[in-house]
This record gives sequence, structure tokens and C-alpha cells, in this order.
Amino acid sequence: MQKLSTQPYKGTRDFLPEEMSVRTQIFEKLFRTVETYGFRRYDGPILESAAIYEAKSGEEIANQQLYRLVDKGGRELALRPEMTPSVARIIAANAENIVFPARWYSHVNCHRYERPQRGRVREHWQVNVDIFGSEEVEAEVEIFDLVGDLMAAMGAAPDMWIFRVNDRVLVEGALRNFVQVPQEKLIDVGMAIDRWEKVDADTRKQVLTDLGLSAEQIARLEELVQMDLTSYSKAAGEDAVSRSKLAKIVREGLSQAPLKFDPLVMRAFNYYTSTVFEVFDASPENRRSIFGGGRYDDLASLFTNKRIPGVGFAVGDVTTWNFMEGHGLLPKPDLGPDIFVFGTSPEYRGVVRDLTRRLRREGLRVEPALDDPSIRTGLKHANRLGAKYVVMVADEEFKAGSAVVKDMVGSTQQTLAFDAVAPFLSKHGPVTPP
Repeated sequence: MQKLSTQPYKGTRDFLPEEMSVRTQIFEKLFRTVETYGFRRYDGPILESAAIYEAKSGEEIANQQLYRLVDKGGRELALRPEMTPSVARIIAANAENIVFPARWYSHVNCHRYERPQRGRVREHWQVNVDIFGSEEVEAEVEIFDLVGDLMAAMGAAPDMWIFRVNDRVLVEGALRNFVQVPQEKLIDVGMAIDRWEKVDADTRKQVLTDLGLSAEQIARLEELVQMDLTSYSKAAGEDAVSRSKLAKIVREGLSQAPLKFDPLVMRAFNYYTSTVFEVFDASPENRRSIFGGGRYDDLASLFTNKRIPGVGFAVGDVTTWNFMEGHGLLPKPDLGPDIFVFGTSPEYRGVVRDLTRRLRREGLRVEPALDDPSIRTGLKHANRLGAKYVVMVADEEFKAGSAVVKDMVGSTQQTLAFDAVAPFLSKHGPVTPP
């Protein structure tokens, strides 16, 4: 019988312990930072009705990237490509019992059928962070400040990243007033702006011409996307500026994050209604978005008549890893064990078990030998494991009721009574990361 392939499905990944250790450290830093802002963790199913993505996730995801299936009851389902529609459903279903404004975050895996390339895979993990139930500008301020603190938690210096922000309220006002785009063309022109940097000038003009824009309108649009916030606000008009949270935040300096207005930031998702933003890598070798988000004031309307506004973002594992790797910010693997314990005879296994249990009660990561290696073999194995300390019981030590404690980093050792080993290593030994 032919053996099955050992390769994972295209676009998915295996994470061996070394890489998993680094990933865990990265995300735990993000979790701790998010929780300092009062966010609470939640989760949801990986399978959802395909209809919620068809309604809210945008044409590209709904028509090209969904992993679809039909269950035995004939229901059309999809593997989750993103979390926002799911959390909107969860919030709508439980709105009567939720204290608003609600600060929620999750860490989920998502699936999209797309061509694997740098920064894109078919299964990825992301941290989703949202504030629900507030239309106040302070919600955006909190989100912007949190983004800055998350980048700092990754170890990123200010010159390593660019915080690009825009507001669809301003965009629609400017497209109507300055470019004279009719209402029914606003979404299509917005999508063309979203792809502005991804296509050449000739292709761009052809797309806009096909949308029915005149040469004069195209020229005005080209002028618009070069404007700073002051000029853009004038083009958008007073009504749009008065409704723009971003304009207020920048004008009054409400956020400590290094915001940079960028007319080309649109975000392709259909549910964004106002503030949109993307965090970009400043490195010439990786000029791309690391993550992004925005405000969606009517997303829950798909599930309820109750209006539940929200603002948030999602940090993906692939682009975050590429960013940190490119800037030398990835932490080193921290696999453990802190301590490897072994005895050189089956007669000493009871002592090995007792020492192991005592050390674990001190909160240390301890791995005991499952056999009875020689001293040389035991030390060699401990070195391969990366253990920081070794506790070994050989013939003389067993007779004396003691064990040798060896520092594998400093290459020093001392002999301690059995009862003294755990207190000593708890005080002087390795510190397990939180």
C-alpha cells in the first residue's frame, strides 16, 4: 500500500516546538497588552453559515476565497475566513446580557482559499480586538493607542512602522463634492482606490474609465489621493468633516499613536463605515500591511434591529512574523525543560519521581528521564534538550541521600541533600517566563 504524503495541505503549516515557542511568546505579549486595556477574551465556532460572509465580507472573500461545504441537512456552511461577522452574530445574539461598551478580543484560526505567497497562506491565526456599543470618538482613541502599545510590545521602534489612517466619511464626501462621483459609483470607485498602489497607472485609468469617470474626474481623483488631511477635509466638505472621528482625533491630538493620514487606505471589507486604518512595515524589503481595522456602525444589522456600532482590528500571525523577523525582533525559542532529572539505576526511580514532583510544585518545568542513563548519557541528553539545570542521582549520592545539581550554563555543580534541591533551585534556579 502506498504511503500517504507527510506534507500538510497546501497553504497550511506544521509548527514544531521551536517555532511554536516563538509564536506563543509573541501572542502572549499581545494578549497581556490587550488585557491592560480591559479587553476580555471570547471564542466562536470555526464553521458558520456561508450567508454571513456573502453579506458582509466583501466580494473577493465571498466569491473566491470561502471554503464552502454542505452538511447532511443541506445547509451551506463555510470555514471562517475572518472573525468580524462571527463576533457580530455573537454580540447580536447575546446583546441583552452584555454590558456595553463591550471590549472583546479573540485568537482564532481562519481559512481562505488563495494562492500561497509571502504574507498569505490558506490557514492563518489572528488576534481580533473590538469595542462594541460606542459611537464616541474615545473608542477610536483607545484603539489607536492600543495599536501603538502593541507595536511597542513587539519591540518595534517608531521608525519601523507606519500607522496609515483614513475615514470613509471623508472619502465619500470628497468623491461626491470634489470628484463629482455619483452615489451609485461610490463603492466601485472606493475599491479602485483600495487597489491604487497594486496596479500601474494605465490599468488604473482603464478601470476608472470603465466605471464611467471622465478624464477630468480621473484627473481630480488623482489630485485627491495626493492631498494631506487639511486639503482633503476641504474637498470633503464641512458636513463630512463634522461627522469624521478621525478628523477630530488628528485636529485635537487626542491619540498618542503616530497617525499618518493616507487617502489610499480604504480597506476592502464592505462593513467599514467610517474610520479605517492599516499598520505598514517601513522596511523597503517588506513594504506591506501588517494588520488593519476600522469602524463598522451597522454590522450587527444582519442579525438584529438593534444598532450595535463597533470599532476594532485584527493582527495576523503571518504578517506579524514577517515584520518581526525582518527587523530582528523575534524572541528566541524557550522550550524548557528548566531542569532534567535522572538517576543511574532503576533502584533510584522513586527518588527521581519525588524530586521531580517537588520541583514542579515550585512552578519549574521539569522533565525526568524515563530510563536510567549513565552520567555521560544523561548529561548529553540534557544538553540536547536545552535544560538549564540537571539534577542527577548516582550511586554515591543515593547512599548519602543527596543529588548533584549541575548548572548547564555556568558549568558549575554542587551536591545537595534531597530535601534541599527544590528550595535551592526555586531560589537560585531558572525563572519560568510568565
